[in-house]
Amino acid sequence: MAEEEVKLFGTWASPFSRRIEVALKLKGVQYEYIEENLTNKSPALLNYNPVHKQIPVLVHNGKPVAESFVIMEYVDETWKHNPILPTDPYEKAMARFWAKYIDDKLWPAAKKVVVTKGEEQKGVIDEIEHKMKNLEGELKEKKFFGGESLGFLDIAANIIIWLLVAQEALGMDQILNEEKLPALHGWLQRLLDDAVFKECVPPKKRHLDFSKVKFGSSIASK
Repeated sequence: MAEEEVKLFGTWASPFSRRIEVALKLKGVQYEYIEENLTNKSPALLNYNPVHKQIPVLVHNGKPVAESFVIMEYVDETWKHNPILPTDPYEKAMARFWAKYIDDKLWPAAKKVVVTKGEEQKGVIDEIEHKMKNLEGELKEKKFFGGESLGFLDIAANIIIWLLVAQEALGMDQILNEEKLPALHGWLQRLLDDAVFKECVPPKKRHLDFSKVKFGSSIASK
């Protein structure tokens, strides 16, 4: 079989392209990573994703696939060993449901909390805690959302780390604490200790410095 060509267009600070890195590494797929400057997007990125013009984009043997969840499912179906999605139809549907919940409900609130102040911010924090409590209910007594090992939903939930780094950068109290969300707190520690996942998390200091500049300037401009 001819050697496969796999390229990933992403940015180091994006949780969405980092998701794809985790999926590819879990599968043991060799790939070329191409760092994009989102203020000056490359002609290749615009060519491969002319509709949204965004990262991440996976290019497999010249064929582009866009959007993180679509790419993750493509990776899982193309390289079938070490499955990311559950094989049981109901469990697979639930993983997709909660992944969509994270991006459609939790992520918008996470972005809002770092650009608000005072009572408005307190309201957003309460909203995030409620959404995290809902997510924690899906974890139940499992080690990971995927069971004994990382799965689709664990990878999707990587945005929680981005939220916590942004909060730390702005000197906010951490939302995800052991007292309020014990199961999710324990899950996060196991996630950060996972060898594959750890490779796909931005360096803490660089991420903090980036967040201080990005979100600090956002608040100052309000």
